[in-house]
Amino acid sequence: MNIGDKAPEILGKDEQGREIRLSDYRGRKLVLYFYPKDNTSGCTAEACSLRDNYEALQTAGYEVVGVSKDSAASHVKFKEKHELPFPLIADVNHELLETMGAWGEKSMYGKKTMGTIRTTFIINEEGIIEQIFTGKQIKTKEHATQILK
Repeated sequence: MNIGDKAPEILGKDEQGREIRLSDYRGRKLVLYFYPKDNTSGCTAEACSLRDNYEALQTAGYEVVGVSKDSAASHVKFKEKHELPFPLIADVNHELLETMGAWGEKSMYGKKTMGTIRTTFIINEEGIIEQIFTGKQIKTKEHATQILK
């Protein structure tokens, strides 16, 4: 997906099994962020940055939804442990990850694998992607501040 594209209507199911749709956020901007794994250092830092600045994000007109390939059960534990106030989509078959272009080849310790590419899409009130943060652009501990700028 690229800037100017319409995001898909059906985003997936959250940790409670509720279907999350783009139209649920009509009239608000949506921070749709993709992260590799619950309870890892960078992913926890990113989620906590969004949690700690959640009120400021909402005041600025944003809602937040996280997505990873972790299970709903893993998301429940991650949300409870870190008191995350926003839904987490359990994209275990990486359908949304692939659709959005956040799934691809990664290199870790010289080994190439397929996995989640840390990516954040800012989607406007009409469902159009207006900004994309990828990879090293994302400062996990300061991600909410990056979005609010």
